[in-house]
Amino acid sequence: METIKLAYPAVSGDYPAACAALGFFDGVHRGHRDVIETAVRIAEKDNLTPAVMTFYPHPKEVLRGTPAEYLTTLEEKKQLLQDLGVKILYLIQFDENFASLSPQEFVDEFIINLNIRHVVAGFDYSYGHKGKGSMEAFRFHSRNQVEATTVAKFAENEVKISSTAVREALKMGDVEKAALYLGRFYKASGKVITGEKRGRTIGFPTANVEPPPKLLLPAPGVYSVAAEIEGQRFPGVANLGYKPTFHENGHSQTLEVHLFDFDSDIYGKEIQVEFHAHIRDEKRFNSVEELINQINKDAETARNYFLDK
Repeated sequence: METIKLAYPAVSGDYPAACAALGFFDGVHRGHRDVIETAVRIAEKDNLTPAVMTFYPHPKEVLRGTPAEYLTTLEEKKQLLQDLGVKILYLIQFDENFASLSPQEFVDEFIINLNIRHVVAGFDYSYGHKGKGSMEAFRFHSRNQVEATTVAKFAENEVKISSTAVREALKMGDVEKAALYLGRFYKASGKVITGEKRGRTIGFPTANVEPPPKLLLPAPGVYSVAAEIEGQRFPGVANLGYKPTFHENGHSQTLEVHLFDFDSDIYGKEIQVEFHAHIRDEKRFNSVEELINQINKDAETARNYFLDK
């Protein structure tokens, strides 16, 4: 997949005729996939290049000055889009200049100017300054030069699948519901760093994972997880939180993963941690012995989870 980085004003060039899915697509959940797969099908039918147009960073980082909590890193998003058959990613730098474009200017600069012949977006997609452009108005703004397809709401049990719904599930620790909405298990990737090394002293060596700083993590707690390291997958149990048994308030959050039947040095290596099931909330124990007993129970719960799969 080719990534074409853009900023306002967009530079004219020899762009291929394309059918582009429009959206931010954070998480690339099942609703997003419905939009993107529709664009890919239309592109194949009409002999166009399947494309996605998105932007970075999140608008609220620019317009409100508040940090965003992403469901996917930009690199993970690129891989997910490529896996869906996207050949071109138009990646627009979201800044105040881009945010100030009128709907007409956006269509002229970033649709017609880029030789996009067909756009596909969700029913609630908006564009232009303050989101004043809608899919109903798209043909007008494109002067009927660009076809437009609107994809209906994608729901699960009458709940609209959205990035907001995924975030709410994760913040409740409901990684099973998040996986249902995403169509895959939620994942945090990062480098294994040196931690306090306390797990090894109590019989549960752990990999201390440093996830990307803006990635949203599930609620603090203990989870059944699967980890991938150098192409190999291992089941395990993870503690995500502040380790209140050993630390007072104010300690930074950590993600520690104990992999079953695993004994290799992986410091400095990349690891991908999939959150499969919530086991329990994080809590403070009265003694290390009490903690060890609970960890044994947690590990058994996680092992049984994977035996049942």
